Amino acid sequence: MNSLVSVIIPVYNRSVELVRAVRSVVSQSYTNLEILIIDDGSDKPVRDIVSCFDDSRIIILENKKNMGVSFSRNVGINYSKGDYIALLDSDDEWFSDKIARQLDYFISHPVRIVHTEEIWVRNGVRVNQGKRHKKEAGDIFIRSLDLCLISPSSVIMHRSIFDEFGFFREDLPVCEDYDLWLRITAQEKVGFIEEPLIYKYGGHDDQLSRKFHSMDKYRVLSMIGVLKSSILNDEKRSALIATIQGKCSILINGATKREKFDEVDFYLDLLNEVNGFSGI
Repeated sequence: MNSLVSVIIPVYNRSVELVRAVRSVVSQSYTNLEILIIDDGSDKPVRDIVSCFDDSRIIILENKKNMGVSFSRNVGINYSKGDYIALLDSDDEWFSDKIARQLDYFISHPVRIVHTEEIWVRNGVRVNQGKRHKKEAGDIFIRSLDLCLISPSSVIMHRSIFDEFGFFREDLPVCEDYDLWLRITAQEKVGFIEEPLIYKYGGHDDQLSRKFHSMDKYRVLSMIGVLKSSILNDEKRSALIATIQGKCSILINGATKREKFDEVDFYLDLLNEVNGFSGI
């Protein structure tokens, strides 16, 4: 296989981490790449940061102002020309044979999306993943309801996936990857390579997951969107409704204890909407 792979790297103010990420891409054993770096309004222009790389495959796209990771990824995907799309967060790093291994996987498996195992590093220290984070191949939709099982930096997809399932939701400030994976896994089986092929770094202050009080709010909004799309079989639909109901109940209890009654009303309205789908 010698297909063009488009690598999408959104970045906002991560100069040191970006150099590490880009170095892991230009060092790939598979070389038919276009490397799209989307500068999301960084204080220091990204083109200055990556000028150390003399590589014609690197293309810099610049947002006029900070628009968020979903907007930036979508800009890159729409601009890209590759048959396959690979995502890389600007603070993560690939093993040198990641793309080659995933393309080989496509040859022998009838799937359009492949993710890999990963090594977690928090504040410079390697940490072990919990059992609940165990990744796998196949139909992972129901397991994906409770947590995000696919890391963006580990995934490569055929571009037809976006034609069929759409792009990242730009109205979600977080959980935009969780949302896309739900839409995809509702109908698609995924491939999985058991060996770790990425370093996933965390613990820094600018991570989006540290800026929002409740990620579950946005997971619920995502799940309701999937529920309304009518793309689910009965088993998946029932599991989705039960998960939304459970998360809404927890969010309502938490908001009640904090006397955030506007939040209580918000989640009650969502719960009533979902109960209408279940016939309650």
